[in-house]
Amino acid sequence: MRLEFTKMHGLGNDFVVIDGIRQAVRLDEPTLRHLADRHFGIGCDQILLVEPPGDPAQALFRYRIFNADGSEVEQCGNGARCFARFVREQGLTEAREIPVETLGGRIVLHVEDDEQVRVNMGQPVFAPERIPLIAESEADAYTLDVQGHSITLGAVSMGNPHAVILVDDVAGAPVHEIGPIIERHASFPRRVNVGFAALRDRGHLDLRVFERGVGETLACGSGAAAAMAVLRRRGLVDDNLEVSLPGGTLVLSWAGQAEAPVWLTGPATTVFNGWIDL
Repeated sequence: MRLEFTKMHGLGNDFVVIDGIRQAVRLDEPTLRHLADRHFGIGCDQILLVEPPGDPAQALFRYRIFNADGSEVEQCGNGARCFARFVREQGLTEAREIPVETLGGRIVLHVEDDEQVRVNMGQPVFAPERIPLIAESEADAYTLDVQGHSITLGAVSMGNPHAVILVDDVAGAPVHEIGPIIERHASFPRRVNVGFAALRDRGHLDLRVFERGVGETLACGSGAAAAMAVLRRRGLVDDNLEVSLPGGTLVLSWAGQAEAPVWLTGPATTVFNGWIDL
């Protein structure tokens, strides 16, 4: 199978984007892992697949996201921005407002005049059973036992599950030591993305994210949205927040009301187009 693709990134969080509308695509887990392999395949954090929508009245496309380990996930903010650039660059649509179906629900992508993409990430979900998180009741913070140590974290779903841990300094945060342990902690039945956040002030946050099924990435859009939601709910940040990740800065906004969505704005970059013979 000859597969055409585009390599893209959002602040260094990189993707293989595949048009599943104009070419036949068959992706099983071994194929997905091969595509993501940086030594024997193309190399990426996630594979993004463009498909026709299930309900054309509600969305222009279906947006599917696969992690480097082959698992399909619900949401990816950096990927969503690349998705919006891709469908416009490939001539699949001329729209600047692009509703898409995802495994985590319908989201809307807005391409600005400067070609940055603003994403309606949906409403934060704090109910433990919907994250999902095993907990007795909903709370601003939870305590987990991690190898005999108590770790305090916030938890939220932004279409996918996130844990957010406050640290003094992200440079010294134990991302690779406890990130994978919390990712697979028994309290998170579907695993979890783990963010390590350090507040500079009420309008600025530093963040590193250990992504479920991937490992640490240079940027994580849904992780930035999750950090915004968790910390805004606790009154630690304002309605507008700049989130600095290893790959660059994203701009987030959330009014703090349950029915209000989190908005994320940032760049998306095309690196090259190519094909691979599978």
